[in-house]
Amino acid sequence: MESTIQEVCSFIKENDVKFIRLAFCDLLGNQKNISVMPSQLDRVFKHGISFDASAIPGFQNVDQSDLFLYPDVATLDILPWRPSQGRVIRFFCEIRYPDGRLYEKDTRSLLKQKCGEIQTMGWHVMSGLECEFYAMESIDQSCQPIDHGSYLDIFPKDKGEDLRRDICLTLESMGITPESSHHEQGPGQNEIDFHFDDALISCDHYMTFRWIVDSVAHTHGVIANFMPKPMKDASGNGLHINLSLSKNNLNAFSLEDPTYIYPFLAGILAHIREITAFLNPCENSYERLGEFEAPKYVSWSHSNRSALVRIPSASKSYVRLEVRSADPTCNPYLASYLLICAGMDGIKHHRSLQKESKTDVMFESNLEMLPHSLNEAKEIARNSEFVKQILHPAIRSFYLDSNNQ
Repeated sequence: MESTIQEVCSFIKENDVKFIRLAFCDLLGNQKNISVMPSQLDRVFKHGISFDASAIPGFQNVDQSDLFLYPDVATLDILPWRPSQGRVIRFFCEIRYPDGRLYEKDTRSLLKQKCGEIQTMGWHVMSGLECEFYAMESIDQSCQPIDHGSYLDIFPKDKGEDLRRDICLTLESMGITPESSHHEQGPGQNEIDFHFDDALISCDHYMTFRWIVDSVAHTHGVIANFMPKPMKDASGNGLHINLSLSKNNLNAFSLEDPTYIYPFLAGILAHIREITAFLNPCENSYERLGEFEAPKYVSWSHSNRSALVRIPSASKSYVRLEVRSADPTCNPYLASYLLICAGMDGIKHHRSLQKESKTDVMFESNLEMLPHSLNEAKEIARNSEFVKQILHPAIRSFYLDSNNQ
């Protein structure tokens, strides 16, 4: 729901809005928020609202702890599980210093600025995020999957049908279009995909998706588990990031004329090892890679699902790259930013694309491998000139020089 400030104020009066939630994202990708009353919104639009940034890991020290939230007026959403009278709405916010400067560790603003920069070149970055999760129930102080179903199973093998239905209906009520939902490979594992959009909007939608999944799972008496590898002998949870570029409202990733799609893909493959520490930021991430179709080698393919980047079968506006290595522990704004930077670097330097991996990449010994551990991934990122060029030192330090998990 895109709005102007005047339209927002009118909407609040006409729809009995009583609370306004101002949301932002910490460095690890966790959603935070402050609530204000409607009477305070005019002041918040003009001057922001302060919060204690020293209480957010990796943000500010206690002696310089004041930061301010400024609502992004285009992101107004009505929270569907609140009553129609006394409604609650939410905005995503920019984070700023007291003097009005953008906060350099605000990863949402980082992605927004990059997309704006690309737009000045005549491009528009589109993305779609596909996230897997396990539905689990707590039994004897341990979490067990709610079923023992497998890929595309139906009830009674699949016991997550009602959960996914309620999640999809809630997403739809917030203006997010679910494209498909199904049981995934693992017991109790689910996937819900929503329609691709502007890269920033897609990340906002993903943050909403995570919140809705957790909330709806709670009402069903189960737990949503987004760990990359929650069970040793079962499929892991991936966050597949689909990317494309459009120009003049037309998809520039045409396979008939691969002028842009192949260099963009080559840029991602050239830098993927350097940015893996940010796409897979916890120890558990590396238990998933190389198992159950999760990629391990730096590779690409049109149809081979063991490849790191895939070009799914599609036509016209749906042609895209699917990056399959990231997982749900990453910050989606930061991960998208890094992948876009890598892709645009490929276009800028006319990078050539390596040979396609048409067979199971596990049998191709000549390919580079993703890092085997978080420590190895951090070391590669520390020595990367590319990462140094595109990421503020404070963000690099938080991820690479501290134990933030």
